[in-house]
Amino acid sequence: MEYENPDPAGIRTQTALSQAAGGGRTVISETAVAKVAGIAARAVPGVYSLGTGSSRALGAIRDAVGSSDHAAGVHAEVGETQVAVDITLVATYGTPLHSLANQVRAAVYSAVEKLVGLQVIEVNVEINDVYIAPPVKPAGPAAAPEREAIL
Repeated sequence: MEYENPDPAGIRTQTALSQAAGGGRTVISETAVAKVAGIAARAVPGVYSLGTGSSRALGAIRDAVGSSDHAAGVHAEVGETQVAVDITLVATYGTPLHSLANQVRAAVYSAVEKLVGLQVIEVNVEINDVYIAPPVKPAGPAAAPEREAIL
């Protein structure tokens, strides 16, 4: 959604603008909304990661150099008073996917409305992969089969 500024200059922006009673305006960017939504979605049990394969690979590089992108896998469209959010995620194997999508949706609705102050009109959740944990390997010498000593 784009918000057209009623200013005579006709400047178009993709941010939310609101007039306060005391004068002035508040601008909330799509990036800020996407970060809030991303943090809320990652907090839901059963979400392994956010984003597509390529964005997760880029995220791994960012993590290696000490940076992080909380908005990876999240796209927000911000209007004057409303916002729509699209989230792409990877679920952990064993988590019921419809239930996970509903929990992510509820967490994002709550976080964006409380922290950003905009009405959330929709949260679209795309589950594009399922993470399967590798098998647990036996650790150390305690896991090795015991042999009897020959005396």
